[in-house]
Amino acid sequence: MSELTLHLADEDAMVAFGGQLARITQGHGLIFLEGDLGAGKTTLSRGIIRGLGHTGAVKSPTFTLVEPYEIGAIKAFHFDLYRLVDPEELEYMGIRDYFDEDALCLIEWPQQGAGFLPKPDLTITIRPHNTGRWLTLSPQGARGESWCAAVALEYK
Repeated sequence: MSELTLHLADEDAMVAFGGQLARITQGHGLIFLEGDLGAGKTTLSRGIIRGLGHTGAVKSPTFTLVEPYEIGAIKAFHFDLYRLVDPEELEYMGIRDYFDEDALCLIEWPQQGAGFLPKPDLTITIRPHNTGRWLTLSPQGARGESWCAAVALEYK
């Protein structure tokens, strides 16, 4: 399977799609979220984290770089690397430890961590379109391929 492109009508559709991704990923894997400021990366992350069962606030980790969530047995980490000055900073914060346990890691602005991040299972590129968004899902391996196949079935 190659790339999959979807149109989501509004913010509610984005959050709902995040819930579907949460079910499909089962709280494991690495997803890169790409798009301009305001594209909807944090909205999608909120949908995924809530879809895993988190009931509290889901805020953008713009200043903390990472926001951890423990939801039962699931560990999820939401990264926002927008303010990262040097990718080497990731090494100092122990970035590799986050990927060791097969937690779900959502990374906004992954290009800021180039050279220090592992290959994602899936890259989602978000582009605004009127009040909605175009999402391009690009699988980067077998896990991402299976996720895209599951999404494609739900969006036929």
